Amino acid sequence: MLLEEYRDKGRENRNLHLSPDLVIAGGGLAGTCAAITAAREGLRVVLVQDRPVLGGNASSEVRLWILGATSHMGNNNRWSREGGVIDEILIENLYRNKEGNPLILDTIILEKVKEESNITLLLNTVVYEVSKKNAREIDSVKAFCSQNSTEYTISAPLFCDASGDGIVGFLSGASFRMGAETKDEFGEMFAPEESFGELLGHSLYFYSKKTDHAVKYVAPSYALKNIKELSRYKIISKDDQGCRFWWVEFGGRRDTIYETEEIKWELWKVVYGIWNHIKNSGEYEDVENLTLEWVGTIPGKRESRRFEGLYMMKQQDIVDQKKFYDAVAFGGWALDLHPADGVYSDLPSCVQYHSKGVYQIPLRSYISKDIDNLFFAGRIISASHVAFGSTRVMATCAFGGQAVAMAAKQCIEEQKMPAKIIDEVSIREIQQRLNYTGQSIHEVPLEQKGDLFKHATIKVSSEFQLERLPANGPWLKLDVGVAQLLPLEKKTSYAFSFQLNALEDTSVQLDLRTSSRIGNYTPDVIVESKKLELTKGEQTITVVFESELPEDQYAFITFLQNEVVSILCSEQRMTGILSVFNGENKAVNNTGLQTPPEDSGIDSFEFWIPKRRPEGHNLAFSVSPPLNLFETENLKNAYVRPYKKTNAWAAALDDAQPGLSIQWDNKQLISEIKLFFDTDYDNALESVLMQHPEDVIPFCVTAFRVYADDQLVYEEQDNHQTIGHIRFPNSLVTSKLNIELETNGSGAPVAVFKISIC
Repeated sequence: MLLEEYRDKGRENRNLHLSPDLVIAGGGLAGTCAAITAAREGLRVVLVQDRPVLGGNASSEVRLWILGATSHMGNNNRWSREGGVIDEILIENLYRNKEGNPLILDTIILEKVKEESNITLLLNTVVYEVSKKNAREIDSVKAFCSQNSTEYTISAPLFCDASGDGIVGFLSGASFRMGAETKDEFGEMFAPEESFGELLGHSLYFYSKKTDHAVKYVAPSYALKNIKELSRYKIISKDDQGCRFWWVEFGGRRDTIYETEEIKWELWKVVYGIWNHIKNSGEYEDVENLTLEWVGTIPGKRESRRFEGLYMMKQQDIVDQKKFYDAVAFGGWALDLHPADGVYSDLPSCVQYHSKGVYQIPLRSYISKDIDNLFFAGRIISASHVAFGSTRVMATCAFGGQAVAMAAKQCIEEQKMPAKIIDEVSIREIQQRLNYTGQSIHEVPLEQKGDLFKHATIKVSSEFQLERLPANGPWLKLDVGVAQLLPLEKKTSYAFSFQLNALEDTSVQLDLRTSSRIGNYTPDVIVESKKLELTKGEQTITVVFESELPEDQYAFITFLQNEVVSILCSEQRMTGILSVFNGENKAVNNTGLQTPPEDSGIDSFEFWIPKRRPEGHNLAFSVSPPLNLFETENLKNAYVRPYKKTNAWAAALDDAQPGLSIQWDNKQLISEIKLFFDTDYDNALESVLMQHPEDVIPFCVTAFRVYADDQLVYEEQDNHQTIGHIRFPNSLVTSKLNIELETNGSGAPVAVFKISIC
């Protein structure tokens, strides 16, 4: 029993002092991926999260799907899903939770953090005070946990603010902005003529379910009475739920920090009004047994403060795909801005304009220009309002958090502040460490120091050569244009044969197209065009493209729309090969052609996008000369995903025991092996709500065995992750390794992008 007498001076809560290497405020995806990355690099991390779960807008409290450069597979960014920890989370979520249950995602994110012994996780803990050593350096933060009545004083040499509203940056006095800049400030043609304070608003979602009996609904008194106040009320569907109601947005004309609670009440008003309309208006059939299963209590916040860093991203950096020497991440979501009046606006609920490819984000945009030991991560990084429209999405934010963690590692090693590690030597080290974890910084090749694999002699069981894709798939009607995306070799002319079926005598246009920027997948250059005359019925056509490409690159064998023509497809799928369509994806404002306003500084171009499995078959074709797509030497190159070519080795389809032998002239000391597999970086893998057709990507190696001098030293029977990371606590001493590989029987050839041995 505890009995304390009255104290006339009152009492103080328990206060614990923590002294890690890095303090991260904010446990959304940016802060979480930063914490995991830093911990794996050996830093002691305190992760402070003011909510009971991790994940921020991705968590079960808000339930927004995780997206980034893949953009619902609705843009021209091929193989652009973010790598590293965020990829690991998405792949694990697919494996355990392809139905998109947000509660399962919570457990996966929490598990990833709890598995790292270097992370001290403080849930339900709010940072409320910052103490500074001097005008430009933070000494410590104070935080309070309401659940255990404990105050924390956390001191560290480095801090990362990933809190969404930027509480550490704000309290430390760092420069920030809210609202939109004018065109004149950065020369952004998509910016308004005059600066204004309107912001993107909050959204709040609901889930419903069908029961086995009738359920009545009586709306609360504060529910919206007149549903016609919502300009989009006609699109309300009884079958929609969760973040498909992303357009239920409000708060753009309010203070999205200090008035968040008022904004939440308005969103509750709208949500319960929508549900009342569905249940009681009489406009919907078969709703008697529907009931509300969940309504959000925490609104998903899009925009508040943006902090000023050493470099501020702007529209031109995204549209022009500017290269930065200190690139540490990439983005690819559209410039996505919303009307300030949100759900009450008569304007479209969003305006989205895409760039022709992914763009780089520099480390300088994650470093405060005012506070020497402060990084930013998440949506508060240094970007203009227009650029923020793209950089703000969660997978991009998580990607940046990983970069911040690796930069913090560099700071600790060099005993320097963040602004002092942006020299080219330090940046190169950060980039390579990131790429070694799977970051795949766009146009920054992986060059791992001390990689023993580079100097080994490699023998493979077989090597796939593409002469044809079998004609064993469905017929595809050319109601929209379709293209086979293939990596072609420079200064080589090719002959392709396809099987077509015409309902009448007609003609079809066939183009060889490429991208004006090598490494993009926007087919805006017509290299050669052919008009093919067809007779009624099935026929095989052969076309010879005489034009030779100036360098190795992906090209589009493009059939333009003709609704009386069908083309035969193949069931065969393989790494780095896919079909794309000049079709629509309304989820990302894609109608097949981007037509931005004049003088907006945004490009007009066609969209050629893939279809999700089980659709999206490759075209059946034969090609001469055969395509050497999967050479063994690809295993030693600097890329771990398709870029300019497949960058993978693949075994022949009839190879019963695919694998490879690695041999050196002398014995080597080996502590770890990394194998980079294909988990289809083109697949968006939305984390909640959507249901995916598979729990393991069909191209992924699912089992592998490693032998040293013919002795089994490692075996994995249930792999689904992108990177197979093998560590040997007691280093191997050997001059020969054999690796045997298997897939899950999907029919795709065994493929590996890269092997690294250290």
